[in-house]
Amino acid sequence: MKKFFKILSLIVCTVLLAVIVYVAYVFISFHRIGDMPLTPEGQPASESVEVGKEYSFLSYNIGFGAYESDYGFFMDGGKESRAWSKERLEKNLNNISSLVEKQNSDFAFIQEVDIGSTRSYGVDERPYFSSVLKNYSRVFAQNYDSPYLFYPILEPHGASDSGILTFSKSRITTSERVELPIESGFTKLLDLDRCYSKSRVRTGDGHELVLYNFHLSAYTSDGKIATEQLEIILKDMESEFKNGNYCIAGGDFNKDILGDSSAWFGKADKDFTWAQPIPEGLIEKYPAVLVAPLDKTNPVPSCRNADSAYHDGQLVLTIDGFLVSPNVTVTSSEVIDTAFAYSDHNPVRMTFKLGAATEE
Repeated sequence: MKKFFKILSLIVCTVLLAVIVYVAYVFISFHRIGDMPLTPEGQPASESVEVGKEYSFLSYNIGFGAYESDYGFFMDGGKESRAWSKERLEKNLNNISSLVEKQNSDFAFIQEVDIGSTRSYGVDERPYFSSVLKNYSRVFAQNYDSPYLFYPILEPHGASDSGILTFSKSRITTSERVELPIESGFTKLLDLDRCYSKSRVRTGDGHELVLYNFHLSAYTSDGKIATEQLEIILKDMESEFKNGNYCIAGGDFNKDILGDSSAWFGKADKDFTWAQPIPEGLIEKYPAVLVAPLDKTNPVPSCRNADSAYHDGQLVLTIDGFLVSPNVTVTSSEVIDTAFAYSDHNPVRMTFKLGAATEE
């Protein structure tokens, strides 16, 4: 009996030591990427953007290519921690990039593009888009580089390297990665690093069109950090607008940008609180206009909660859209209905014109 307890104690101590070592590894390995210049690539169709001409803009969170309509993610209440398989991932990425190519937008923001993650079998997803968007400038900003997450136990999520891609048919002259605040403590290990990319394109009137691509925090304690992140972007846009530039920001707000999406899409069969409305009056404090795409006669959500396969009654809402400065005129906006075939997000699109630059 004494020998049994001795062996049991040894096993318990070994497991406990392994847990301590792993937790130490996670905290020691965690790091922020920081601010940095980014290098634009590609051969764009034009050198500048014309004032008064209509252009189109696409934004699409591709869910690292894994979120087909039958997919549920473990951090959203589902069971899966990785794409179904490498073969299905690659097929889905081909479908996504084909959809983006067919839109033929003048500008595109793509979020959650993996470059070597366990969850996506180490596939670099950037070439799927650069190979079909050939007459564009492009720039990639790494959003996070996370240590190995050994959960779920039977199929760990692993390490995640992912970021955001910006495409422009007009030449991107300069670009930079701007770090955003994240929560402190253990929660930061779940929400990972966050940033936005800021890219500049010349305009025909001697100013610049400044493009802000973002994917704000989702897995936080109360949603306040995403509000702080949003306000930083709004302040940056305000500064550029005061300098006479045009500003367009877009991406995944991880906020219910309709205020109450259930009023348009119905109440869900389960309650989730991760996507709160943008605090009342926040955007109005700044020279910015929120573009929340909604067809009131045929409303289509931009996101589903991936707690299981897509089904009637699942939580759906609109968290993807744009912000524009007052000197940008939006002529249309829409959510493109894919029935969530390729991602837990539908792409969103708007058309716009640049007006005369405003001096303050």
